[in-house]
Amino acid sequence: MNLRQRPLPTRGRAPHAPPQPPPHPMLSEPFNIIPIHNLLTDHPSLRYPEVRAAAAALRSAGDLRKPPFTAWHDTMDLFDWLGLFFGFQADNVRNQREHLVLHLANSQMRLQPPPAAPDRLDPGVLRRFRVKLLKNYNSWCSYLGKRSQVRLPNRHNPDLQRRELLYVCLYLLIWGEAGNLRFTPECLCYIYHHMALELNYILDDHIDENTGQLFVPSTCKQFGFLNDVITPIYTTIKGEVARSRNGTAPHSAWRNYDDINEYFWSRRCFKRVKWPFDLSSNFFLVSGENRVGKTGFVEQRTFWNVFRSFDRLWVLLILYFQAAAIVAWAGREYPWQALQSRDVQVQLLTIFITWAGLRFVQSILDAGTQYSLVTRDTKLLGIRMVLKSVVALTWGIVFGVYYGRIWSQKNSDGSWSYEANQRILTFLKAALVFVIPELLALILFILPWIRNVIEEADWPILYVLTWWFHTRLFVGRGVREGLLDNIKYTVFWIMVLASKFTFSYFLQIRPLVGPTRAFLNLKDVTYQWHEFFTRTNRVAVAMLWAPVLLIYLVDMQIWYTIFSSIVGSMTGLFSHLGEIRNINQLRLRFQFFASALQFNLMPEDQTLSTEATVVHKLRDAIHRVKLRYGLGQPYKKMESSQVEATRFALIWNEIIITLREEDLISDQELELLELPPNCWDIKVIRWPCALLCNELLIALSQAGELADAPDRWVWFRICKNEYRRCAVTEAYDSIKYLLLEIIKYGTEEHSIATKFFMEVDDHIRFEKFTAAYRTTVLPKIHEHLISLIELLLMPAKDMDRVVNVLQALYELAVRELPRVKKSVIQLRQEGLAPVNLNTDDGLLFENAVQLPDVNDAFFYRQLRRLHTILNSRDSMHNVPKNLEARRRIAFFSNSLFMNMPRAPQVEKMMAFSVLTPYYDEEVLFGKEMLRSPNEDGISTLFYLQKIYADEWENFMERMRKEGMQDDSEIWTTKTRDLRLWASYRGQTLSRTVRGMMYYYRALKMLSFLDSASEMDIRQGSRDVSSLGSLKQNSGFNSQGITTPIARNLSRAGSSVSLLFKGHEFGVALMKYTYVVACQMYGVHKGKGDPRAEEILYLMKNNEALRVAYVDEVYLGREEVEYYSVLVKYDQQQQKEVEIYRIKLPGPLKLGEGKPENQNHAIIFTRGDALQAIDMNQDNYFEEALKMRNLLEEFKVNYGIRKPTILGVRENIFTGSVSSLAWFMSAQEMSFVTLGQRVLANPLKVRMHYGHPDVFDRFWFLTRGGISKASRVINISEDIYAGFNCTLRGGNVTHHEYIQVGKGRDVGLNQISMFEAKVASGNGEQVLSRDIYRLGHRLDFFRMLSVFYTTVGFFFNTMMVVVMVYTFLWGRLYLALSGVEDYARNANNNRALGSILNQQFIIQIGVFTALPMIVENSLEHGFLPAVWDFVTMQLELASVFYTFSMGTRSHFFGRTILHGGAKYRATGRGFVVQHKSFAENYRLYARSHFVKAIELGVILIVYASNSPLATNTFVYIAMTISSWFLVVSWMMSPFVFNPSGFDWLKTVYDFDDFMNWIWYRGILVKADQSWETWWYEEQDHFRTTGLWGKLLEIILDLRFFFFQYGIVYHLNIASGNTSIVVYLLSWIYLIVAVGIYIVMAYARDKYAANEHIYYRLVQFLVIVLTILVIVLLIHFTDVSALDFIKSFLAFVPTGWGIILIAQVLRPFLQSSVVWETVVSLARLYDMIFGLIVMAPLAFLSWMPGFQEMQTRILFNEAFSRGLQISRILTGKKSNFDT
Repeated sequence: MNLRQRPLPTRGRAPHAPPQPPPHPMLSEPFNIIPIHNLLTDHPSLRYPEVRAAAAALRSAGDLRKPPFTAWHDTMDLFDWLGLFFGFQADNVRNQREHLVLHLANSQMRLQPPPAAPDRLDPGVLRRFRVKLLKNYNSWCSYLGKRSQVRLPNRHNPDLQRRELLYVCLYLLIWGEAGNLRFTPECLCYIYHHMALELNYILDDHIDENTGQLFVPSTCKQFGFLNDVITPIYTTIKGEVARSRNGTAPHSAWRNYDDINEYFWSRRCFKRVKWPFDLSSNFFLVSGENRVGKTGFVEQRTFWNVFRSFDRLWVLLILYFQAAAIVAWAGREYPWQALQSRDVQVQLLTIFITWAGLRFVQSILDAGTQYSLVTRDTKLLGIRMVLKSVVALTWGIVFGVYYGRIWSQKNSDGSWSYEANQRILTFLKAALVFVIPELLALILFILPWIRNVIEEADWPILYVLTWWFHTRLFVGRGVREGLLDNIKYTVFWIMVLASKFTFSYFLQIRPLVGPTRAFLNLKDVTYQWHEFFTRTNRVAVAMLWAPVLLIYLVDMQIWYTIFSSIVGSMTGLFSHLGEIRNINQLRLRFQFFASALQFNLMPEDQTLSTEATVVHKLRDAIHRVKLRYGLGQPYKKMESSQVEATRFALIWNEIIITLREEDLISDQELELLELPPNCWDIKVIRWPCALLCNELLIALSQAGELADAPDRWVWFRICKNEYRRCAVTEAYDSIKYLLLEIIKYGTEEHSIATKFFMEVDDHIRFEKFTAAYRTTVLPKIHEHLISLIELLLMPAKDMDRVVNVLQALYELAVRELPRVKKSVIQLRQEGLAPVNLNTDDGLLFENAVQLPDVNDAFFYRQLRRLHTILNSRDSMHNVPKNLEARRRIAFFSNSLFMNMPRAPQVEKMMAFSVLTPYYDEEVLFGKEMLRSPNEDGISTLFYLQKIYADEWENFMERMRKEGMQDDSEIWTTKTRDLRLWASYRGQTLSRTVRGMMYYYRALKMLSFLDSASEMDIRQGSRDVSSLGSLKQNSGFNSQGITTPIARNLSRAGSSVSLLFKGHEFGVALMKYTYVVACQMYGVHKGKGDPRAEEILYLMKNNEALRVAYVDEVYLGREEVEYYSVLVKYDQQQQKEVEIYRIKLPGPLKLGEGKPENQNHAIIFTRGDALQAIDMNQDNYFEEALKMRNLLEEFKVNYGIRKPTILGVRENIFTGSVSSLAWFMSAQEMSFVTLGQRVLANPLKVRMHYGHPDVFDRFWFLTRGGISKASRVINISEDIYAGFNCTLRGGNVTHHEYIQVGKGRDVGLNQISMFEAKVASGNGEQVLSRDIYRLGHRLDFFRMLSVFYTTVGFFFNTMMVVVMVYTFLWGRLYLALSGVEDYARNANNNRALGSILNQQFIIQIGVFTALPMIVENSLEHGFLPAVWDFVTMQLELASVFYTFSMGTRSHFFGRTILHGGAKYRATGRGFVVQHKSFAENYRLYARSHFVKAIELGVILIVYASNSPLATNTFVYIAMTISSWFLVVSWMMSPFVFNPSGFDWLKTVYDFDDFMNWIWYRGILVKADQSWETWWYEEQDHFRTTGLWGKLLEIILDLRFFFFQYGIVYHLNIASGNTSIVVYLLSWIYLIVAVGIYIVMAYARDKYAANEHIYYRLVQFLVIVLTILVIVLLIHFTDVSALDFIKSFLAFVPTGWGIILIAQVLRPFLQSSVVWETVVSLARLYDMIFGLIVMAPLAFLSWMPGFQEMQTRILFNEAFSRGLQISRILTGKKSNFDT
């Protein structure tokens, strides 16, 4: 017997006593999970010999040299020894000791077969751990050509184990105290390298040269390691962060974490930094000439980064475009016809000239952005930059010359002579040399393993050979995938490229050739303005091609979307997603579901062979197929094996009980869904009542129809349905048991009943039932039985009626049921009638009935079940009612039919932790917060009661059952329950904690089931059931009396926990910890913030929860010390205890907050895996059961590597709040399912997108942690973990059989801030080294995948918006210049007409919706998906998606140009609230409103000047999508704003807006004063460089074009096209501004005191203006229309001037002009506000719009019958609890 399997004595407890968590004696020293310091304690984890073995191995420090300066005790171990020698902190030593012991014990428990001596540490376990932990260090040594300092003796040396332990302990201690340096893994390697060398010196008794004594490390003192090793580098990083001016300085001006780390990628670090650190080294300087600059990469802000990082993609697109244009220009129908011409073939050679040019551009960009990397150490880099430019330029010249020679030869010969062909051959030879690098890359692409070997081998000769192609890097080596994966994603991309290029040639490039020729052949065009280049119409041609070229560059995104949807849905189908879509489909497969649950969740009996053999795998696969398609009859096996059935029942019931605890189902639904244990001698599995529904009645009617048929036929008909068979058998067995139970034993009546049932049983056995009995009588018996049970269920038992019913039943059974009538004598002989009927005994049954006790809850629960089976007439398709409960049950049951690894026993599973960073969000909603109404009069609670009406009912039912007498008690005695109920429906910490603690609960239950014997399970299920029914019964007690026992039990937690023996707690704690990084917990405690108390409450109620926080200790004189502290709640001492306190080198937050917070707490996590969970997530009990299956995936090879991140699917739970939340969650849902499924397989580029992914913990902690933290550049911290993982040779997979809940933002402003954060994050990614390296180190097709699924998506979204601009500006140019009119009238322009009318903009919205529809139809069926899509369109989803496209492109573009990305806290509340117009204007003015107004003005000017616009249809067809964009961008914030079209609110909003515009105060916030907001909106110009400012000015010049174009079209110009007309028009503008300045000056000077002067000035201005107008009308051709047109011309000019002035603010701010600029800008913002408000006011004034808008916004809720109007206009009277 394995030592571990010793069952614990139950200490004489009854088997169903509530479990006591393991007793801990009062320990002197608090511990985290296992009390290693006291191995004699009675702690459940210490019953495992493996824990003792690991602890004993560490105690082998006996004969080592003792550390100086300190007393040595015998109880000390290797950790203490290292701690004393190297100056590590005591708590760091304690923390890492537990860390290592726990890990080694867990690893040893997993060994298969188990080792012979489990109480000795297995050498293989330690060896494997050392190799994994030090793998990154060893490869760093190999990369730098240094010898590793890990020196191990040979295998048989007795000292081997101790040395291995010392090296491992040393690494863990360094890592555990490194603080912020954990983000710099190779810097830690450097430190480890030298400390391991010192360790070797100590072990080898090395003599120190300086002292002549035995060697002692310099850090051998208290805090020595922290002060001498960590703090100097920390101070350097801190200084660099200070240089970044809070992230506003350019990235190139300061070193971030990556730069500090990459300094240690070259051997110079040994010379410069030295050991012990030379603090005068320039590495530590943060200012001055000599400081070390950027290392490895310089992040520069420019759009060229998109080209630089993905140059291979752009080269492909540009060369193909050139080739296609050349072929199309030949004018043949098909390209292969054109290619037969030698002229075309030679023209195609020009692509080599272009290619050389593009290489030159790339080399110039490299030099231009990375020049600051060139230092004395990196001279070669500079040489290579220059050489690359020179070589590319040379190639361009060579190709140019050769190309020229071909044509000169041909022209002189007049035909393609032999010489000309020879010259072509020479050109081709040169080209072959040019493409040699590409051919090499192709060969290595086809043989990826060769490439991996070459890159991973650190041979100097290879560096020399590859020097020309790329810089040598520590990361990005050997990242190629295996051949099979290679083929998969290559085929995918070849299909995408083929479709795109075919489409582009035939539908984009070729149709433009005709119009272009027509344009170029137009002669003598009379321009309607002053044209500078009159010779040709080249500008017009450029305008024609620009939008098409942009579409050409962008539309690969659309092809990618289409193909990824197809591939994703196929993958989903093959992985069996969506086979059980709803409860009805589960009904059909429930009995297979029971077997599938057994198969997947219960560990198989482990055989002794270690490897799963092929046969074994095959057997598993066959079994899965059987289960999935219902082959064989697995439930027969279940029925024969009672234990299996009971095991299933325990798990299933636990899931249903959790649903009840979450108030998703009611008590009644709980009884209908649970699986009761077998009792009452029932011979079949007792399926949930919800499945048996009306089966019995159907069976009765079938028996009636087949009254004369033989038994076999009837039974065959009934058995066709498994549930019907079970219902009939169970009903018969239950009735038999019931009647024999209530009739007194020993009476004559009892023997009659017994005899009757024996007879019936005999008839059934011999298949003579229908021959002996009339089945037509059964319905009558059925009715009487129902009335009998109803009488028994009544609280007051009426014995007389019970007796009457029994007599009636007796009459039916004995007299009417048999086919053969029998006399009384015969009946007496057969024992079916009383022998002597004395008159004294009264009637039959009168004194023979004995009813069970009222408190026998178990009996009455079974009775209720029997009543349901007999009486149920409906098919119960709506059990459970709650949509969320239905979705969860359906997903869980479907997932068990998907492929997942078999579960190991809990003892043998991988250990894991969950880590949640928390700052200061809500922990638990406060009482006042729930109660107090917002400005619309709605309280949070009222809103929740309406949205979750059924869950509120279930909650109240549960409260009544727990002893609440009156509903008003909810605000007094039950406040905590109420607050929890509300918090579990928001996005709060308490919800996340509850979800994550399900892991602990699931592990305890699975651990019990793993080790429980048959008797435990059988007996236990009965005890649970009888106790459980005690809990439940009180709810059905019609007087509402709650028995005290029920009250206590309802608190005893879940049912299975009643059976635990005690060891479950120990094993669950060893396998799982949950750490919440509450950074501010210490501050909250100090301030007495209620959040601190609520976190303590969470710790108190969750045993496995730990809280890590940063404690700031003030030492006076401005000195502060910072500590990482871990606390838990000690159940014994009933208080919070501090476990570890580790001093930090300084303040925690140097980089972005969230990753820094995660990083400080990661040292307190345990286990092999780490699941990163955010504050807005939730988990479900039934999903937690599958966690041990998921962790087994780490052992499976995916491609050529094992996974390092397991991607997990999310379920967005906020979709039901409003239609906006629905759109958001639908979009998100398709990304987290279909999108990531395709990224993981076949594309192999899934990254880490926020949480709930599971990390291979030890792999990541040695490679920089689970996120990156540099300021600004890593603002989307999560995805960098994925980039880092891919570049360092990790592997990310995606698994869809398990899901985690996730909340999303629900209001438009929150969603926009979220989109802005993500878009800004992507803008920063474009500049990052990670993206550049992925673009260059991955093969071509994976590079495409990375581009189109990260930054490319945002870049292309932005290009679509740019394309709308180019198209409209191009049309405006053609219209205003007069080319359009001329071309239309020219006779040869049929083709031109067609291209002008071509509707150009492919609505990207439709294509973003495609993955959504596909995924929806996969999981919910095709028709529901189509219906959902149609509903979405009716609810204006397209408007929303178009709007968010604008948000994305604005912030993405602005971030790349000017920076300014910042973390935007979106705030995740959910109360429906009207946002004021001013707030919306502040948020969207620059990103949407101004742009929409600009496009609107273009469209209006175009309509008034274009000859095409006279044909309304053509104008509409051409501009409808542009108008749609304008309307979406202007109206979305109001359409999706609750009460957006309420007339009164619009009036108030207008006043509020005007007050905001004119408010003049100092030191006010942006939401109070326009001026503050206006300055804040220009913040990004402070961070931008010279190029950003120049580009901004160039873009702003477009606003002057309106004036130039329109002036010549005014009547006053009377057709004159001289440049003078334009110059004169500026007079108008100067006069207008002059008048404005005069008025403003007069107002400031006279308006207050000498009012009469102010009026005089006004009067003079008005008179002058009228005079000028009269003169103009009299002396020129001016018309009224001219004034409107000129307004359209000059307003944009003014705006352009203001924008340029903003860029030049540093020069202008001190001058006189600035005041004018500010006041003009205020005027413009007011005009823009009024333009946006006009349509809003009109719609608000129109009747009926407000109702329609509410309907659109809250359709989901309407369809659930909510009175949203009541919610929106919530009056005080609505506060019903």
